Amino acid sequence: MGIRRWLMNVATVFVFLQGLLAHLAAAQSFIGVNYGTIADNLPPPASTANLLKSTSFGKLRLYEPQPDLVAALAGSNISILLGVPNGDVPNLASSPAAAASWAAANIPTTVPVSAISVGNELLNSGDPTLAPQLLPAMQNLLAALPAGSTTKISTVHSMAVLSSSDPPSSGAFHPDLAGSLDPVLDFLHQNGAPFMINPYPYFAYASDTRPETLAFCLFQPNPGRVDAVSGLTYTNMFDAQLDAVRAALDAKGYSDVDIVIAETGWPYKGDADEAGATVDNAKAYNGNLVAHLKSQVGTPRTPGKSVDTYLFALYDEDLKPGPASERSFGLYQTDLTANYDIGVSKAGSTAAPAIITPAPAQVRNAAAEQGGDANRVLRDDGRRAEQHARSAGAAEQLVLHPGRSSAAAS
Repeated sequence: MGIRRWLMNVATVFVFLQGLLAHLAAAQSFIGVNYGTIADNLPPPASTANLLKSTSFGKLRLYEPQPDLVAALAGSNISILLGVPNGDVPNLASSPAAAASWAAANIPTTVPVSAISVGNELLNSGDPTLAPQLLPAMQNLLAALPAGSTTKISTVHSMAVLSSSDPPSSGAFHPDLAGSLDPVLDFLHQNGAPFMINPYPYFAYASDTRPETLAFCLFQPNPGRVDAVSGLTYTNMFDAQLDAVRAALDAKGYSDVDIVIAETGWPYKGDADEAGATVDNAKAYNGNLVAHLKSQVGTPRTPGKSVDTYLFALYDEDLKPGPASERSFGLYQTDLTANYDIGVSKAGSTAAPAIITPAPAQVRNAAAEQGGDANRVLRDDGRRAEQHARSAGAAEQLVLHPGRSSAAAS
């Protein structure tokens, strides 16, 4: 009897450990990172692949096809969110054959592709000719996928698609985008694809630099802020932004459409007038966000539901225009050393420092793919200064200011 009881206890512990490991694996699998290429000093693809393999990142977002990096990731179990540059959208929309040609040339077969984003913040890009071409491009690309493919077709939005977000329960999309956005939402619903968006709590703080707002944005202790309509209490800006998007989707009747956070991050340095852009704050935001996601606690509106989230970004991009913060979102330096620790290194694993050969061809190749128009590449692959300005305007509505009724804010 003693041996049998001992064996049963061992089996119970084994099952518990299996469940724990499965839980931890799931907690890691939905945390990803963005890889931007507006730079002339990026490490070789093989070095970047080795760095990614040394972390717990399970997903990688590419703004455009990167065949060399994808090849180096083969066998890593890191999935790809592949981007279609805005400049390629008209071609994909022009005909099913054009989309099929793009798919054949650019969709990897050696790594899993979880989704393809047709354009980045296209509906707020400032180019009105692109919006009517978005849905046809998505439809054509979906038709071009191989039979049985599990890859989802979507597009990434900025927070500027929201007309209301404070309180989060009042979240709503801009009515003037309905003509373009509503058909896209129905496409996502019909095809089981996620709604992708880029929230940045950093810009909420930049527009309201009180200490209590900083704590709210950094997941640090704070008294919380109440949504007077729903009665829910929010203790961080990320959840408030996410739930505003959830409310907007629910109001349109798309409660079944999941949300993916395609970008979020915090700069570790900035110009003298850029409040909050420090190493300590960047470490606090990204590190606490990773811990929040790993906990799988969810948000006040959707407790216990984790969301795929891609941190911005793997490296700094030294050729980006705008303030210093635009070039200071990188989690790692291009010599593969971390700018700060956010708890994503695998146990006992570090990226071995190496002599890195700069790869300026990254930018030149991207320009060549866009017809040699380098300025267009800057707009398509990031457009960070414009995007962040839009994010700031939308995120500011989500501060849930203490001392005033959030129900009255809009």
